[in-house]
Amino acid sequence: MTSSETNPDPHAGSPAWELLLPAVSAPARARGRSLQAALREAVRSGRLAPGTRLPSSRDLAADLGVSRGLITEAYEQLTAEGYLRSGRGAGTWVGGAVRAAPPRARDLAPRSADARADFVPGTPDVSLFPRAAWAAAQRGVLAELPHHELGYPDPRGLPRLRTALAELLARRRGVVADPERIVVVSGVSQATTVLGFVLHARGMREVGVEDPGSPQHDALYAAAGVSTVPLPMDDEGLAIGPLRESGVRSIVTTPAHQFPTGIAYSARRRTELLDWARSVDGFVLEDDYDGDFRYDRAPVGALQGLDPERVAYAGSVSKSLAPGLRLGWLLVPEPLTEEVVERKRTMDLGHPTLDQALFARFLERGDYDRQLRRCQRAYRERRDALVGALEEDFPGAEVTGIAAGLHVIAALPERYGPQERFLARVAAAGVAVRPLTDYTHAGAGDSGRPGVRLVLGYAHLSPTRIRAGVRLMAEAVAGRPG
Repeated sequence: MTSSETNPDPHAGSPAWELLLPAVSAPARARGRSLQAALREAVRSGRLAPGTRLPSSRDLAADLGVSRGLITEAYEQLTAEGYLRSGRGAGTWVGGAVRAAPPRARDLAPRSADARADFVPGTPDVSLFPRAAWAAAQRGVLAELPHHELGYPDPRGLPRLRTALAELLARRRGVVADPERIVVVSGVSQATTVLGFVLHARGMREVGVEDPGSPQHDALYAAAGVSTVPLPMDDEGLAIGPLRESGVRSIVTTPAHQFPTGIAYSARRRTELLDWARSVDGFVLEDDYDGDFRYDRAPVGALQGLDPERVAYAGSVSKSLAPGLRLGWLLVPEPLTEEVVERKRTMDLGHPTLDQALFARFLERGDYDRQLRRCQRAYRERRDALVGALEEDFPGAEVTGIAAGLHVIAALPERYGPQERFLARVAAAGVAVRPLTDYTHAGAGDSGRPGVRLVLGYAHLSPTRIRAGVRLMAEAVAGRPG
């Protein structure tokens, strides 16, 4: 028995009425619920500890200026729920059943650690998000959306959005876009997982992935019960010989701008990949993660346009608008369409209707094309700033890959190596960078090579911050203070 239980003085529980005072200001009809909620939260939070004796209903009612019946009802309700306990003639006490910790909302969003300069790739400039145009589209949608469209949607997506997406993708990326085979998804990650489940159901337990390539594919396919098989790259794209020898029947590719090497697949390699897919009755998932952003010429059309029955095409607004919108699309080969749609339906019953209608309006009014042009101008300027800064502060540095996307591969001369020492020095100076080895299945196995190869993201940085960050990196490896 606790010391508080041995003290019958009703004023031992005096903190109770102090905690409940704000609740009595609620409207009369809601006052009882407010008192119960306030008392319940006081017990949960530990402000009223187990074993605390509460005032009698008569005393507490007098202190709070409410009816005794209101307090009696609150005590009875919380006693029934287990928060309080009581005995005839023994008073009311805080029970010992509650073990809830104080509520705490953590933010687990993936973010780079605080750094003086952050060149980690894959991040767009979310400050370019078109807030005014988006808000206008939202007002328009809320005014015009029929009531019935607020019900459960077609798991493929609203017909209006799929029609607008078909027009966009055919015009900008050269795909064969049938609205009936477009599925609206929450980004390329969900598109990948959905396809993984479908391939698994068809008996495929392995899928080929580019090496180097996106590190996310392993976990996404593993969630669907499918293993990834790393396949090497050459100067033209995914190497065909190792692909044929691997025995896989499906692969994931980034042919417009391979991540992370930055090359574009050659016309010959595209043809060879499709020949392989037909020969094994397999499929290619084309991840067109940044296909709209090429700076030296018009973007190369999507691989899907060459064989829409063998290529599933995925894209999203994560690089053009914002990753937090969680909005993307999957254009599915006809043999997989019904299975993909059913899997999408069982996963989430479809993408949120308001978001779909909003984006459809954004597309129809030309706002998305304007946003793409705006991003393209900004990102081209930033790429030029990064290339110029590397030439100035790291003489002999070579930037490889096509002029596209949101990152570059920078190969630094041997005198800046070995890579392990270089990375340690720039990290100590507060510069966040990623080596190319972070994106290979070999990992850091070749980090002792004399040169340094970095994957440098730039889209989220202003030209001024890019130049300052490269200078800070150069000073760190030269041993000068930043």
